Amino acid sequence: MRDATRAGRTHLWASQLAVTVLAVAALSACASSRAGGGAAEAPVPESPAATVRLAAPAAPATVAPSPVPEALLHGETQVDLAMVVDLALANSPLTRASWLQARSAAAQLGSERADYWPSVDLTADATRSSVASANENVQPGTNWGPTVAVDFLLFDLSRAARVEEARQMLLATDWSHNATVQAVVLTTLQAYYGYQNIRGQRDAAASSMKTAQVVLEAATLRREAGLATRAEVLLATTASSRAQLAFEALDGEYAAARGALATALGLPASTPLDVGPLPAEVPIDAVAGAVERLVAGALAARPDLAATRVEAEKARVHIVSVRGEGWPVVSLTGSAGRRSFSPAGGASSTDAWSAGVFVRFPLFTGFANSYDIERATADAGAAEARTTALEQQVGLEVWTAYYALHTAGQRVRTSRDLLASATESEEVALARYREGVGTLLDLVVSQSVLADARAQEVAARADFLSALAALGYATGRLDSAGVREFAPATAVVAPPAAADEKPQER
Repeated sequence: MRDATRAGRTHLWASQLAVTVLAVAALSACASSRAGGGAAEAPVPESPAATVRLAAPAAPATVAPSPVPEALLHGETQVDLAMVVDLALANSPLTRASWLQARSAAAQLGSERADYWPSVDLTADATRSSVASANENVQPGTNWGPTVAVDFLLFDLSRAARVEEARQMLLATDWSHNATVQAVVLTTLQAYYGYQNIRGQRDAAASSMKTAQVVLEAATLRREAGLATRAEVLLATTASSRAQLAFEALDGEYAAARGALATALGLPASTPLDVGPLPAEVPIDAVAGAVERLVAGALAARPDLAATRVEAEKARVHIVSVRGEGWPVVSLTGSAGRRSFSPAGGASSTDAWSAGVFVRFPLFTGFANSYDIERATADAGAAEARTTALEQQVGLEVWTAYYALHTAGQRVRTSRDLLASATESEEVALARYREGVGTLLDLVVSQSVLADARAQEVAARADFLSALAALGYATGRLDSAGVREFAPATAVVAPPAAADEKPQER
């Protein structure tokens, strides 16, 4: 009878404990559901053709861009190359991402080096229990105490290799950051020169439009004096309208190019930037020497190539790390703690400690370690092949950029000769028409050729500067120092006659 009573009481305690555990689990699940947003159901499309009404997700927190001078925001200051590059590098999300990746790699290196330090854990627990004796007396008691455990890795052949892997990864991310900086500089310079090109084209079109207007006025005066026909006036009107259409088209491109430059600087596209004109003189003979010397310099200076080489070295170090996993690992462990007891009859405590050396030797892993070594060896070979391929690509890029720069320089010379001859031809045609010995058709043709020559000369200068920057990037020298060499400062020159300027009378 007594055994049956004790068994029933034990069953009752077990049932109460099970109910308590289930209640606690249910409350925890409910709290987790509410914390995770489980109360709001995600909608499902009703049909393949139906759209779902969704609330726009909250925008992630963004880093505030670098402060921009108020004078720049209001268009009171011209943007020079130094300001352009500084703003782009400070505000670019690409440079920030590569910088954070480098910081992450540095933290990973610190984490791998932590294996050279002992790990210390402190635990504490308290337990309340109740035990029924044979005479049905209940004796509750409390058991508590802290414990300190120390684990120290003494020998592991793969530990040093893992640290070296992390160090090589940090070097690779550093080189990748440098490559990102140079890529951002190149993109910014291209947007800068593109803006200057469109501005120069726009100014040239404004000058051609003014000249066409002067010719139209002259034709109208000759018509009123009975020296010209109505057909001549209509021809001059058509030429003036074409010049105005060309200017209006470039005016739209001018606004778009300004927005592209502002975006490259990390600013709103509507920022009223003011950029100086293209320099009248470009360093046509800036790059001298054999292309082979430039290729050799690029192979030593390109940051993306250096990052690939470091990644190949990391892959070779990983082979050593994998091989070390097949050797014994020796560690030292120890613990010390105090256990306190508080039964019904009084309290007592005991101290306990332990220390030991543990050796783990992987005798058989199902050939996993052999396959891991084979995979690491293949990955290292693939990394070396990618390095060789990039070296060849770098050589081709330098070769292409070198001769593209020479071609751009020749275009500058030729376009200047064309502009000089077209200007003289237009002056002669205008003088002949005013004297009544030339035809309006000859004058309109000469003006069209002059307008095209102006546009080509401006484009040639802009293309040369872009080609010079591209060569700097291809050789790996488009950093803060290379900007001065491959992106010469814009000189302040007299631009072509603007829309509100009256051309010289001839």
